[in-house]
Amino acid sequence: MSEENNQLNQEPLKNPKPQSTAERYFESMLWNSRFVVLFAVVASLIMAFGIFYVTAIDVYYTIAHLGHYHELADAERAELKALTVAHIVASVDGFLLGTVMLIFSLGLYELFISPIYAAEAKNAASKILMIKSLDDLKDKLAKVILMILIVMFFEQAIFLKPTDPQGLLFYALAITLVAGALYLSHKAYEKKK
Repeated sequence: MSEENNQLNQEPLKNPKPQSTAERYFESMLWNSRFVVLFAVVASLIMAFGIFYVTAIDVYYTIAHLGHYHELADAERAELKALTVAHIVASVDGFLLGTVMLIFSLGLYELFISPIYAAEAKNAASKILMIKSLDDLKDKLAKVILMILIVMFFEQAIFLKPTDPQGLLFYALAITLVAGALYLSHKAYEKKK
């Protein structure tokens, strides 16, 4: 069935009636209007590089602050450790956001302009960067966005210290909901295979 679809997609459509010059010109202009997407592709790529740069600088300064960690007293070391973990989680969040922008940029290009043959020719090319449909792009972005939300939750949960039974119950419920979201997204992925 998919072989027939590939043959249909590769064969040019035959027009039953001859087209006027104006109609051919308009259709050509309409088809070439897809190149406006290049603005979004380039802008998304620049944003991805920008986010990677900003996050890399944050990682550098986080590591630089650890140089005197061994000299600190226990309380100060515990505080620096908590802040460092929070910064690391924020860095993961930043890199994931940069990845979203990169996937979005590549996906738009593949969907509207042309397949990226360099990626398809490489055996080591990641399947996440090859996008064949809008649903494919949406699924890949949704997975990365879910991971960003989970990382953001983790970043906030580090500093939560439930002091009463109700706070502990809400904390456990929040963790259960995150685990449920991961489980359901994994099940949805398995169904598509």
